[in-house]
Amino acid sequence: MDARFIISAARPEQFPDYARGIPEIAFLGRSNVGKSSLLNALVKAKDLAFVSSRPGCTQQINFYRIGGEFVFADLPGYGFAKVPPNIQAAWKKLIDFYLLKREPLRLCIILLDARRGWMEKDLELKQWLEFHGRPYLTVATKVDKLTQREERNGIAAMRQHCQESELVPFSAVTGRGVREIWQAIWKIKENRESTPR
Repeated sequence: MDARFIISAARPEQFPDYARGIPEIAFLGRSNVGKSSLLNALVKAKDLAFVSSRPGCTQQINFYRIGGEFVFADLPGYGFAKVPPNIQAAWKKLIDFYLLKREPLRLCIILLDARRGWMEKDLELKQWLEFHGRPYLTVATKVDKLTQREERNGIAAMRQHCQESELVPFSAVTGRGVREIWQAIWKIKENRESTPR
């Protein structure tokens, strides 16, 4: 799949402008939850998005053009990244502006570490998206690191908090969940195209 980096935006005026009608998909989650690994798995590339074991590497919103069909936006992680409070405050301001004002945004993908499940900041994000009417899909990452029993119990617990949306187990190692995530992304585009204007 043809995928290319567009820009890293530190300020709203740097957000890319492109042809109307191209839906944007935002990837959100705690630091080190696996956003970059998911992006790379979706487009079958090893190095489209930079992957690091050090939390807080994504410090701006990274935009990627996926063929002529979509734009993916990789947002800074929240949680335990070791950055100064003023930088975290700037991230929050940038993310809030993006989620509230970005017109092409059609779907938010919330990533959860399957080993930890929903944490306080994840639930705050989910409630914020619901309050503002932003559609979202929940993805449980790193399921390959769980035993079958741990996964079964963990996924069941996570589903308790997202009964209004789908939850997809994902592994960057095995590729599990990629097809289901793409199905949700394509559904957004199909729904928009079938909606009378």
